[in-house]
Amino acid sequence: MTTQTQRDALTRRVEALMPKLSEWNQTIWHYAETAWREYRSARFYVDLLREHGFEVEEGSGGMPTAFCATWSNGEGPTLGGYAEYDAVPGNCQAADVVKRPRDNLSPWAGGHTDPHSALGMGSLGGFLAMQAMMKEQGIGGKLKFFGEPAEKVRGSKPIHAARGYYDDLDAAISFHPFYMLPLCNTTRWDTHCGAAYGVIYTFLCDSPETWMTRGSHSPIAASHASARAPGANDAVTQMYTNAKALREHVLASGLNWSMNEAILNAGQATADNLAAQMSQIQYFIRVSSVEQAEHVVRGLDHIAESVAKLTHCRVERHWVAKSRPGLPNHALAELTYANLERVGAPRLGDEAIELARRIQANLGMAPMEKPFLADIETLRKPQDAERELRQILPPNQTHFTSDDYTEYSWHAPTVRLYIGRPALAPRDDGGAYPDWVMNALGGLAPCIDPMIETAAKTVGLTLLDLFQQPEALSAAQAEFERRTGGGIGGDQWLAPLCDYEPPIHFRWPEYITTPRGENDWVIPAPNECSQAPR
Repeated sequence: MTTQTQRDALTRRVEALMPKLSEWNQTIWHYAETAWREYRSARFYVDLLREHGFEVEEGSGGMPTAFCATWSNGEGPTLGGYAEYDAVPGNCQAADVVKRPRDNLSPWAGGHTDPHSALGMGSLGGFLAMQAMMKEQGIGGKLKFFGEPAEKVRGSKPIHAARGYYDDLDAAISFHPFYMLPLCNTTRWDTHCGAAYGVIYTFLCDSPETWMTRGSHSPIAASHASARAPGANDAVTQMYTNAKALREHVLASGLNWSMNEAILNAGQATADNLAAQMSQIQYFIRVSSVEQAEHVVRGLDHIAESVAKLTHCRVERHWVAKSRPGLPNHALAELTYANLERVGAPRLGDEAIELARRIQANLGMAPMEKPFLADIETLRKPQDAERELRQILPPNQTHFTSDDYTEYSWHAPTVRLYIGRPALAPRDDGGAYPDWVMNALGGLAPCIDPMIETAAKTVGLTLLDLFQQPEALSAAQAEFERRTGGGIGGDQWLAPLCDYEPPIHFRWPEYITTPRGENDWVIPAPNECSQAPR
């Protein structure tokens, strides 16, 4: 049984770690590397975990920026958790009270929006504090800590799951900064994140000379005197337009789902008589069930095949993600929330309040006496959060929002923990804050550190309970067995969906080195491409 003395000792260890956790968070936050290209961030974690005695497999699952770290203290349960560290293109923001990119970077470079930098440190802090307790008190068991890249495209966890990395886990803890109400300072109850599929369609016009007919007088594939093949530019624009137009005919109205696209490549800058050779468009589908995801992709396949014929291209389909919906575990959700109650909600101090007021002033607002959203410092019981969440959903919708922590939930009892991150109180005029505000608050240490500390303590205390209270772990595992119809392989169990190689070879946005210097972004900064026409 966990004693109060042990709980006090663990929380003190987190408090002692906080200067380092804050410093490490700043490092990852400023790296701000985007999906599948988090080289420095992954290296930082690998080196840090090795310094703390973990055995680390780099490039786990065939993903260069993933890792699997383990530390064992003898016989006992194996408990898992993870860091994420991918940022989002086009969100480059300085840790400042005004809108500006980080020094010497394009505003289109990466930036942390959630922020995953603090997600990783909140989880890591709990694991390192627990490791120290295990050493000091001889607590047996194994800690397994993963580096999970590319969460924004639900990238790594389906691959880790399919390759067996989660099979030995007895329980797992997933922490995420709050991103929407009512999921703030709570644990998720019934309505977990849904299925998500990511798919890229590549259109290739590699036989332009066979377009319709042309005269034999031209020695080149694209005659200056004849019409050229439509080519890949036409294909990607037709795909974009037709998928938009047919969206309402893929799934019935009344369902809460989304399908968003991003054009990754277009045309190879060809504008002469040569047909554009290659274009790529990515679709990301968020739905409740795997069946719905499969149905949407069938619709996209139909459009892509038709577009390819129309534009004299061939089309290839490549998977980015096939991610399962989440499986609840009430026993672990209640255990974790009880520890969050012991810790209490984050508390934002005077320095954070002053920074928030300065942001409001720079937006032309009268600074508020209490500038932060009250929910950030308020606990919400899981059952209450569930009732509030269901008010905005159709009765038959089983899952909502997107995150690939769901992969853990099919291999071991898994809890989803949300802690309040800094967000400003609603404006008096009813308007919205620009997105740079939340991004900046995630990089200002006085504002984000309270969330990291609260998360680390809650994660650490939950690990302590799972090691010290066999009956608590047994209850969570019994529920997992019941919900899956017999555990892994049971008649209600959903097997990993990943049947593809890690999609690491696409032209994902990244930092590059050129003769102009280091840390340029793949897209030029505005002042590099905004010369007036002559």
